Amino acid sequence: MKRLKYLYMAFALATGALATSCNDFLDRPAEDSYNAGTFYKDDNQCLQGVNYLYNSPWYDFQRGFIKVGEVMSGNYYWGSSPYLTLTVNSTDGDLMNMSYSLWSVIGHANTVYNNLKNATASQAIKNQCMGECLAWKAMAYFFLVRSFGDVPIIHDNSAMLADGSYSNVSRVKKADVYEYIILTLEKAMQLLPHNGSPGRIDYYAAEGLLAKVYLAKSGVNANGNGQRNADDLKKAATYAKDVIDNSGRTLMTNYADAFRLQNAMNREFLFAWMWTADTSIWTVQNTLQSDLAMVGFDEFGDCWGGYNGPSVDLQEAFGVSPTENPESRSEVDTRRKATMMMAGDFYDYFWTDKTDNKGRKGFNYLQFIYDADNYGSGGPGKLQSATGANCVKHLYGNAYDHKTYAVDGISASNMHSSLPTPVLRLSDVYLVYAEAVIGNGTSTTDATAIDAFYKVRSRAVKSASRPTSISWEDVWKERRLELAMEGDRWYDFVRRSYYDMAGSIAELKAQKRAAFFGLNTLYENYYKSGAWNVNTTDMRYNPDAQAPNVTPQSFTLPFPSQDVVFNGNLLNEAVHVDVRSTYSY
Repeated sequence: MKRLKYLYMAFALATGALATSCNDFLDRPAEDSYNAGTFYKDDNQCLQGVNYLYNSPWYDFQRGFIKVGEVMSGNYYWGSSPYLTLTVNSTDGDLMNMSYSLWSVIGHANTVYNNLKNATASQAIKNQCMGECLAWKAMAYFFLVRSFGDVPIIHDNSAMLADGSYSNVSRVKKADVYEYIILTLEKAMQLLPHNGSPGRIDYYAAEGLLAKVYLAKSGVNANGNGQRNADDLKKAATYAKDVIDNSGRTLMTNYADAFRLQNAMNREFLFAWMWTADTSIWTVQNTLQSDLAMVGFDEFGDCWGGYNGPSVDLQEAFGVSPTENPESRSEVDTRRKATMMMAGDFYDYFWTDKTDNKGRKGFNYLQFIYDADNYGSGGPGKLQSATGANCVKHLYGNAYDHKTYAVDGISASNMHSSLPTPVLRLSDVYLVYAEAVIGNGTSTTDATAIDAFYKVRSRAVKSASRPTSISWEDVWKERRLELAMEGDRWYDFVRRSYYDMAGSIAELKAQKRAAFFGLNTLYENYYKSGAWNVNTTDMRYNPDAQAPNVTPQSFTLPFPSQDVVFNGNLLNEAVHVDVRSTYSY
């Protein structure tokens, strides 16, 4: 499976990467009964035929989603990872898997889209499913262009395989790739229903992505002059405002609730990978808990992420510190606890079958670490995290939690969970609107932009008062806090680098991305004695931490070496393509 040579060959898997599932949303044709020539005969078969685009082709992108989106951006510490030092090379395994996965999504989306054209189902369902294919294709291209810059456009991989052009396709300038994404989303919006079923992409989901694409595209031709395209900014604002005003979607009352198993179909998610813990086929499951949770967090022996954790820089962005006494820690932003575990934290939505040493049902962070014999399935015995924090998002808890709350009714198992992964949330669209209204200015007093910003902030910061103006810096920071650990932050830096390269480089170099010393001693003493004694000589941020060597080239990842071997044209200069006259759906 890892040897998918670009998406051009991925269409062949569209008839083989299918399996059965117990959940209605994830139902798909069985391998032994599926044949594109005899399938797609009714509405249900069309839905089954497109369902797997919500998970399986994306599977190998999961680790890149975190390493690129969060580690490279300075939000997450990951040991000696080249993503942390911004030294990723073309032979990196996660980079290869990430690339193959994104091209696979496009290949599958193209193939299913073409198959649906000849379906004998109702026109409404055919349109819906074809729109979903195009929306996922656009999302994959959005990740590709922000990761690799100039990339090939594969409009119809079957046609390219037929004419033999798949192995010599050229890179296309990123401005044209953005235009192709827009073209694809416009067609998706023509096909999609305005109010889709929970968990499924609808018109407003695609429109929300279109707004975000226009915001990114606005800086592409800025040439370092700091001025984004005003028309693109206006379109970003227009599309975002339509989603805000007319989609009927709302934010969940409590921020943390959006990421819980029982809320898998919440209407705050515009795009989400809808995983299942079904073990009948590898690639349909969420495995992020394995990479992000501490040893012993679940019973399956599949958690190894404890040595990494949210960066000191992200902690300070939330206004907290690893050496701050948890009993006096100022917790004004509820997103901090919903994003990262720190000393003193307790979670009533993890380990709901366990009772901690204070008689509470749930997960006690320090007790888990230091009382391995009497609490849960055996914790690590000492603090693993080099930053004093561990991840919360993308975790489902233990087996009992999954069995109790998973909407698909399937039990968790080794590296298998059903927890959805949000890829675009409504709050992102609110902040896209606020930033687009600010545009090339430094701030705005526009009431609608302030309302959008305040809608996001006031949910998390209950004491927040509605501001009379908001600045670009306000929105920039709010995006970081709202979307931390959701695979987005690096791509914010990429789009900023289009028009403000110097500012992007300076901020990345100034971050606290390294380890913090002496925290295990501090936390263990506190857990055992109740005394919080900070020795600033031993308990301190690494004084020898080196800033990453950020250059303009850092914002474009290298093509995987095997892709270049397969197609030497990827080393050549990108070409211009008149997208509107070349492609149509």
